[in-house]
Amino acid sequence: MTYTSIEICAGAGGQALGLEMAGFNHLALVEYEKDYCDCLKTNRPLWNVKCMDVRLFDGKSFRNKIDLLSGGVPCPPFSIAGKQLGADDERDLFPQMLRLVDEIQPRVVMIENVRGFMGKQFENYRMAILNRLNILGYNIHIQLLNASDYGVPQLRPRAIIIGIRTDIFDLFSFPRPKPTMSKSVGEALFDLMSANGWKGAKKWREIANKVAPTLVGGSKKHGGPDLGPTRARQAWAEMGIDGRGIANEAPTEDFEGMPRLTPKMMARLQGFPDNWHFCNRKTTACRMIGNAFPPPVAKEIGIKIKQVLDYASTDSRSTKEVSRRIIV
Repeated sequence: MTYTSIEICAGAGGQALGLEMAGFNHLALVEYEKDYCDCLKTNRPLWNVKCMDVRLFDGKSFRNKIDLLSGGVPCPPFSIAGKQLGADDERDLFPQMLRLVDEIQPRVVMIENVRGFMGKQFENYRMAILNRLNILGYNIHIQLLNASDYGVPQLRPRAIIIGIRTDIFDLFSFPRPKPTMSKSVGEALFDLMSANGWKGAKKWREIANKVAPTLVGGSKKHGGPDLGPTRARQAWAEMGIDGRGIANEAPTEDFEGMPRLTPKMMARLQGFPDNWHFCNRKTTACRMIGNAFPPPVAKEIGIKIKQVLDYASTDSRSTKEVSRRIIV
C-alpha cells in the first residue's frame, strides 16, 4: 500500500526520496530556499513543492487526511558547529512542527535533527517537545541513529523522533543496525576517483578503508565548498583526502598528492543516487549535500513506519486507544 505524507523543511530531498522509496506519496513538500525548491522540482517534477516559509503553511485543510508528517527542522539551534541557542535561536522551527501536528493530526509524525539535540543542555526543551507531542495524542519513540548502520559510508548520527497516534496500535520499533551494509569510502568512491584514469586510485582505495566522518554543509553565512573545520579535515586526511576544498572533477592520470572530493562523490557518501541533480553552483550544491538527510536511512525508518500503518489497516485493535507514553 502507498501512504500519504507531507514534509516540511524538505531541503534537497534526501528524506523525501528515502520515504518515497519506502512507499510514501508526498502530497506537499514545504521548503523556503529557492535553490532547494528548484532542486526538488528538477529531480521530481511531479512533487507538489511549496516554496514558502513554513510559518505561512496552513495544515488545516489536510486534517485527518495524512498518514505521515515529517521534517528535518533546522539543526543550527542544536549543532555543535553553532552557538547552540536552542529555543532562543530564531531558526528553531520545532514550534511550527508542533503547530502542524495539531492542525493536521497525521497518523504518524517523524522529526529529524542533529545529535546535539540529545545533549544534556537541551534536556528540558527536548522533554517539553516530547510532552507536547504526547499531549497532542501520540506515543513517542526517540533514538539516535547512525547512517553508517544503514548502508551509508559515513558517520552521521541523527536524532529521530517518531510519534504514533494513540488510536493506532503502536508496534513501531527503530530499524536494527546493519553496519556490514556500509562500504568504506575507498570502496564507495573508487569508480569515481578512477574515472579519469588516475594511476594512484588503487593505492588510495586501500588508505580510505573506513567510513567517512560527518559531511558538513554550512549555511548561507558560513561554510564554503570544503569538508569542514580543522578536526574534520584531519580525519579526511587520514583517508588520503584533502578536505580544504572541493574539486570539479576526479584526479587526472598523473595526479600526485591527496585528491579532493567532487560534489558527486559527496552526494554518494550521503546515499544519494548518482543521477540526483543539485545546484550547478558548487558552493550551493555542497551546502545542499552536506545538510541533507541520507535517503537510505529515511527509507529504513519509512519501512518501519509503513509496517505500523499496514497493521493498522488490517487489525481491529488499531481503533483502540492505547496508553500514551514516551520511549527513549
